[in-house]
Amino acid sequence: MFLPNDVIQYTAPVRTLRILWIDRERALAATFELGRRNGQPHTMALQVLADDVLGRRARLLLHDPYAAPPAPPDLPPKHLALRDKAWDIVACLQAEGPALYQARARAALVARCAEAHGVSRPSVLRYLRRYWERGQVIDALLPDYGNSGARGKTRGASAGVKRGRPRKPGQPAGLNIDAATRAVFSTAVARYRASHGDFSRRAAYRQMLAEFYPACEAGTAPSFGQFSYWLERDGCVAANGIGVAAVQHGLSA
Repeated sequence: MFLPNDVIQYTAPVRTLRILWIDRERALAATFELGRRNGQPHTMALQVLADDVLGRRARLLLHDPYAAPPAPPDLPPKHLALRDKAWDIVACLQAEGPALYQARARAALVARCAEAHGVSRPSVLRYLRRYWERGQVIDALLPDYGNSGARGKTRGASAGVKRGRPRKPGQPAGLNIDAATRAVFSTAVARYRASHGDFSRRAAYRQMLAEFYPACEAGTAPSFGQFSYWLERDGCVAANGIGVAAVQHGLSA
């Protein structure tokens, strides 16, 4: 039922888990609570996770709200170098397999890796948590550049402040597009392409609204302009409107 990197959201208390690794023989999963500053992996029985989902105490998310967005094509070389340095460290630890998800063994592995790479143990743990938090892909290790304000970069949103072109008088203020919403866009494109031969932005947008925003009032769902802009920005479709391979978030559900 589950695959590594699946995201499961509980309702009471509210918490979101990522499955980092699965031991099929022992029917166990290493999970990591997302959005928790100093989280650590924990082992859970796969049957417990299955019972929680089937019993509606939790749900398997169709898209990953914590996944790292695709790296922009004009990323500065400095950011790529920082990512690659972090990846060397994380890949070394990932090669250790199940031991990485056991607290005592992980402490020893982190200490050994920190010494070998000439970095501090807190730095190694920070790289690991970022990798686990953002989808276990290499681009999860990119530095946070969203608030840089540089041309061509994604600008951070301030609470209550709408980015982009001002709306006309009388129109809803709209919403800012964050990483979670961009993940929904990518998933919507992938789901549409899986069942249609030709790609249509309008049709994919309508299908997304029906599936992900069925009861939203005006101004509380992404506009078609936002949907279209971010599809091109994130490489889900070409600028000429021809569909290309979408980044699939959570399609294993």
